[in-house]
This record gives sequence, C-alpha cells and structure tokens, in this order.
Amino acid sequence: MADKKHPDNDAAGVPDDGTAAAGAGLPEESASAADGDAAASADGIEEDELTVQDILDAAEREVSEPTSEHLADLKRVTAEYANYRRRTEANRAIEKERVTGDIVKVLIPVLDDIYRAEKHGDLVPDSAFATIAAKLRASVERLGLTSFGTVGEPFDPTMHEAIFQQPSAAVDTETVGDVAETGYYLGSTLLRAAKVVVQVPSDG
Repeated sequence: MADKKHPDNDAAGVPDDGTAAAGAGLPEESASAADGDAAASADGIEEDELTVQDILDAAEREVSEPTSEHLADLKRVTAEYANYRRRTEANRAIEKERVTGDIVKVLIPVLDDIYRAEKHGDLVPDSAFATIAAKLRASVERLGLTSFGTVGEPFDPTMHEAIFQQPSAAVDTETVGDVAETGYYLGSTLLRAAKVVVQVPSDG
C-alpha cells in the first residue's frame, strides 16, 4: 500500500522530499551570478580605463604638487642647463675674440705705419691722411683693441720687450725711454708686447 501513497511523484520519477524544487532554482541563480560578475567586470574596465582628461588632470597635479623625486630631477636638469649655457656663452666669447684678433692682426702693420708717420711729423693735423688714420684707430678701438707703450711709463717685462738698455741718471727705476713699436691688447689678451728702449738708473 506504501507504493501507492504518491502516485504522481512515482510516475514522474521525482523524489518527494522537496529537493526537486530547490534543485530547479540552481541554474537560474548561477546564471544571475554570472551576469552580475560580467557586469561588475565591465564596470571595472570602464572605471580603470584612462581618458585624455585623466592624463591631463594627473599632469596638472604633478605640476602643482610635484613629488620629491621629480623635484630632484628638475633641479638636476636646471643645473645642467645652466652649466651648458655658461659653457656655450664662454665658448662663444672666446671664439668671437679669436676671430676679432685675427682681423685686427691684419690691421696692426697699418697702425704701425700710422704711428711712425705721426712720430716723424708726417701726420699733419686736419689732413686727409690724418682723418683716415683717426677713423681707422676709432674702428679698431670699437673692436676692443687698445694700444700701450709710452715714454716715461715704468718698464714692465710682462708687456714690454726691451730692445736696448740706456743708462740714465734721471731715473730711479727702469723706465721706458723710447718706443720702437707700440704694444696692443685685445680685451684682456696681449696681442703684441711693446718694443721699447729702457732707461736704467746710473750712478754717474
């Protein structure tokens, strides 16, 4: 008589302890969970994806609030650039002085001729020759050329070249008595020493 208690369940081959209903819901719940995970994964991709604005915002934050490491890099790069500029400017100044010196050296023989003409009285004031000589001297002075070597100045072996010594009771120290060839500086560079006659002290 027991096998006739639940004829419908027996015919379907389904247990009568309620597990059938519970088991029937499992596939549906698993599908819902999978859909949720996929949605969450998709949401996560969208949230983690960088946009151009995100990059710009990060760059702005870095500029406004740089890290100590980036500050150190910035200071290093700034110092290297400052050193580079100093070296470049120094090299440019040296090269400019070298080129100017090469040009001026070509003109020094002409200046020597003008000096000799003036010394012998051939450079007549207000003459055409005197005007040209004045213009040439002014031009080379603008380039940084300065002359030295005058009678009566103290003899200095670093800038004067003694071609003759002349004893003299009129001097107490070695003094330039005559200038055979004018000396020239270009800026702080000695282009040519002045060739001079040196008066040296004499007991008699």
